[in-house]
Amino acid sequence: MATVMAMSSFAGGAVLPAASAGRLGARSLPALARRAFVVRAQTEEPSTPPPKPSTSIWDALAFSGPAPERINGRLAMVGFVTALAVEAGRGDGLLSQLGSGTGQAWFAYTVAVLSVASLVPLLQGESAEGRAGAIMNADAELWNGRFAMLGLVALAATEILTGAPFINI
Repeated sequence: MATVMAMSSFAGGAVLPAASAGRLGARSLPALARRAFVVRAQTEEPSTPPPKPSTSIWDALAFSGPAPERINGRLAMVGFVTALAVEAGRGDGLLSQLGSGTGQAWFAYTVAVLSVASLVPLLQGESAEGRAGAIMNADAELWNGRFAMLGLVALAATEILTGAPFINI
């Protein structure tokens, strides 16, 4: 009796060698049943939501907290537009506006209102990223604030170097 030995081919079917197959020849045997299974990794417990940000005023106003750069940026944006508007309207440069003292009360009022309006949502647990839209998002606000801060420095530097306001009427 001849021994039959099956070898598995790369196509997945079993092929008998021609020399040892005897009367069967080199015919294919049905492929062995191959089973495929998919492994999916899941946690046993339901995922917990991310922790809410701290609602402490000291955490919000910390050096790396969410409030300082955002509040300074908002104030810089308002200050830059206001400085340009007053400069265009009256011809006073930024340094003469600061030196006259007439706008100090409005400056203090604006700082207080914008600071409180910026802190209240943070203290309620909201984040600027959560309220962001498609166009006006939190990163755009930060970058606009940074550019406004640089703009105020540029207005002051221009007036110091040239001795004249940025907008010459």
